[in-house]
Amino acid sequence: MIGNWSGSLRKALRAPSAPVTYGLIAVCCLVFMIGPASGLDPAYGTGEGLMAAQRAYFRRWGVVPAELFAGSARAVLTPATALFVHGSWVHLLGNMLFLYVFGAMTEQRMGRVAFTLLYLSCGCLALLGYAAAHAGSPQSLVGASGAISAVLGAFLYLFPRARVTSLLPFLFFLPLRFPAWVVLPFWAALQWVAVGQAAQGPGVAYLAHLVGFGLGFAYAWARFGRGTRVRAAPAPAPEGENQP
Repeated sequence: MIGNWSGSLRKALRAPSAPVTYGLIAVCCLVFMIGPASGLDPAYGTGEGLMAAQRAYFRRWGVVPAELFAGSARAVLTPATALFVHGSWVHLLGNMLFLYVFGAMTEQRMGRVAFTLLYLSCGCLALLGYAAAHAGSPQSLVGASGAISAVLGAFLYLFPRARVTSLLPFLFFLPLRFPAWVVLPFWAALQWVAVGQAAQGPGVAYLAHLVGFGLGFAYAWARFGRGTRVRAAPAPAPEGENQP
């Protein structure tokens, strides 16, 4: 049984087929490049004008907790639109790296429909959970971090022994390979610590990361059950260096 799983995973990795993952990456990149945060469109201006355009853009398409829970009809759709909006190049590239690394294998194992439902539903719920914790905040919340954290949670359930390459600052950024069951819970623990230390109001959405991660793990458990977990470590190993 283990040998069959290993062979199937190696074939999948040699010829990956993850159109949803790559489509999500393409959409997020396209939305970012045509928006004001990329700085590529001169129509948004420069300096203070560009900053004002960015704030208006995030307010329109991002989750504003105070508006969402005030019953604004427009705000109802923002948990979905916010998943495709990013605040900076670093924000975008960090999220897309994680989605590329962990999304393809998760999609191949779950199937396109189940993976799409995981990404969209858990991503929206993660943003809603974060917004509920800051219900009076007028600040905008954008990014795919909650959805990608859900992918990490599902990956942990489906591939607990997959080797993940990590760069550890306190070890001079040496690339070390650890099983997913070590790396991803450690990452989740860091998010938990960060939630407790975060300033009031939206900033880095650590709470959305935690909510998404838990929902993704629960989704994979409920959808596939114990019998579908991959017990052999796939090769080559995925790599992840940046937090979503």
